Amino acid sequence: MEVTTKSMPYEAFKDNEYIEKLVQQLKESGTNVVVGSLDKLINWGRSNSLWPLTFATSCCGIEFVSLGAARFDMARFGWEVARASPRQADFIMVAGTIVNRMAPVLRRLYDQLAEPKYVIACGNCAISGGPFRKSYHVACGIEDIVPVDVYVPGCPPRPEAMIYGIMQLSRKIKVEKFFGGVNRQEKQREFLESHPVEGVED
Repeated sequence: MEVTTKSMPYEAFKDNEYIEKLVQQLKESGTNVVVGSLDKLINWGRSNSLWPLTFATSCCGIEFVSLGAARFDMARFGWEVARASPRQADFIMVAGTIVNRMAPVLRRLYDQLAEPKYVIACGNCAISGGPFRKSYHVACGIEDIVPVDVYVPGCPPRPEAMIYGIMQLSRKIKVEKFFGGVNRQEKQREFLESHPVEGVED
């Protein structure tokens, strides 16, 4: 099964092996014909209407803002409905530097996201601390604070790279199980329990 989008051919994507592995795992577990068809229908809708949380902390945020402008026009993908409330958003794109004092706030925002929820680590600061790596006040990557689904490298990444990252998330959603997706929630719970953040009560 090839997971594609209208605007890009299958070969243009990197890490196709990862998506194919997800598809293989779903095939091995076996699904009912009706449930499988409903999964495809619902995931098609979800993957084409991802609503991001308005969240940016530094220069990557300016690049993210430009996605909504006419030149890049993320509305053509159905992502333009950036929400100010995490309860109405599907994913959080962490665009920029996360300092240690901000870690509890990021975790709280993640906890308030509607299920199913996703995270994109955007830019070197969010992925590894960037130029502030090993600094006393900057978190060395957000994967110790929240579970990350997609990484978008760059300092800052171009808007095209951010679009590519959201397209990768969209492809990942297309092959997920919507019904019986409890396994994902269990993994998230295990992650949050094994990665406590000071100032946040689980």
